[in-house]
Amino acid sequence: MLLANDPPHAFMPYPAVAVPGAAHGPLQSLTFGVKDIFDVAGYRTACGNPVKLAESPVATEHTPAAAALLAAGAQFVGKTHTEELAWSLYGTNAHFGTPLNPAAPDRVPGGSSSGSASAVASRLCDIALGSDTGGSVRAPASFCGLYGLRPTHGAISLARCMPLAPSFDTCGFFARDAATLGAVSDVLLPPAAAKASRVMIARDLFARLPAAALDAIMPAVEKLQAALGKATPVDVYDRPVAEPYDAFRILQLHEAGTLHAPWVESRKPVLHPSIAQRFVAAKKVTDADVARARAARSSFSEHLLSLYGDDGLMIAPVLHGPAPRLDSSAAEFEAYRDAAMAFLCPAGLAGLPQLVLPAGKVDGAPLGVSILGPRGSDRSLLEAALRATA
Repeated sequence: MLLANDPPHAFMPYPAVAVPGAAHGPLQSLTFGVKDIFDVAGYRTACGNPVKLAESPVATEHTPAAAALLAAGAQFVGKTHTEELAWSLYGTNAHFGTPLNPAAPDRVPGGSSSGSASAVASRLCDIALGSDTGGSVRAPASFCGLYGLRPTHGAISLARCMPLAPSFDTCGFFARDAATLGAVSDVLLPPAAAKASRVMIARDLFARLPAAALDAIMPAVEKLQAALGKATPVDVYDRPVAEPYDAFRILQLHEAGTLHAPWVESRKPVLHPSIAQRFVAAKKVTDADVARARAARSSFSEHLLSLYGDDGLMIAPVLHGPAPRLDSSAAEFEAYRDAAMAFLCPAGLAGLPQLVLPAGKVDGAPLGVSILGPRGSDRSLLEAALRATA
């Protein structure tokens, strides 16, 4: 860590190693952190687990996204905490501690990109890289009152990054304002492949919101509609929510288990109980389960791609409520996750970009709203956010 102090416990306490970058560039006035599943030359990569940390060599190359930020003049200030193996939604790492949610100190910061969200929300850096497999940028952004982008799947290279579930994994990023997020996108994202302009609103997802959440975000939704144009109500789900959610759950278990179970079985690390339970569940996934899940994913993705077409832009809730409280029970955390995945899994299943914007507060805690578009429309979403916040 290159910062003198880290009151919110957002950064891994690695020995400070200077990481040189360009002296000038479009991001030269900005600082950034990197989630500790991505390699940064001169640093180890712990992936949220002390055994991984002990085994990690010092990296000799940067992950491409960090290299691009450095080349654009941004200054690296440290590697940020992550949940264990990047496999949870809350940010409560049993080994290295839980970063502060400065927007709601009695609540979790969100995960697995917990330190990245905490660092940006605490103004310790301007930008932070995170990963998003099932919501690990989108949930922390909503919980901490930030802008955050889960990009189109495959838009940003994941070289020199610990994979979790590769068919869902993305490299995303956080900022405190839309202009900064847009400047980062100019550096990290490829040229636009689609233009999102036909405005829709996710009728069925808004109908799932509790009254307090709906009241909190509606002013922001109305502002988006005023800036972007009248929105046509549509349903995201053309089938019971349980079917796509189950497809996501099974495929994530299968992919994460295939990648990490051999390491878990050989090293026998102490894992948080919820993470350990997921590896137990992964062993029970059969080839038939995977085949059914892939078919369900394909069918639901075809529906979503047809809904968005080449130009659809959808306004949708990010989550059904603000961050759970730090003292929530295991059952409360699990119930929150089950409800949250109805909102989070569509973008992951279809590989769509989703941009989170701060929207309102429930019981004093932030809750975001989001805009989504077809694959390759990331820049259009950022342009829309800039119009809505002008």
